Amino acid sequence: MFELSKEFRFDAAHTLNRAIETDSSRRIHGHSYRAQVTVRGTPDPETGMIVDLGMLSRLMEDARQALDHHFLDEVEGLGPATMENLSAWIWRRLDGQVTGLACVAVYRDSSGETCRYFGPAI
Repeated sequence: MFELSKEFRFDAAHTLNRAIETDSSRRIHGHSYRAQVTVRGTPDPETGMIVDLGMLSRLMEDARQALDHHFLDEVEGLGPATMENLSAWIWRRLDGQVTGLACVAVYRDSSGETCRYFGPAI
């Protein structure tokens, strides 16, 4: 069993209602994000790959373009622009198209924060 991960970066703005730091969070502000998509599986005996990284790159680029330099409050199906919702939104964007999808992680490196989503509970 192998795991293979690929990343993309995006910058985006949002607002957020929260219990602390309410003034700065409610104003439009932005972050730099890094998203990591992980697939798990056994390499195909013919190709030697779990997933074709070229195909994975194309699918991830579609998700990146939908987020990069956008106002996240307006992204269809995202909900409040939390790291949790970003991870789940990217998962849903890739689910059914990426064989062996195991985890989507969203990082805000500047603040040392990470959220990992492993798919819906069954």
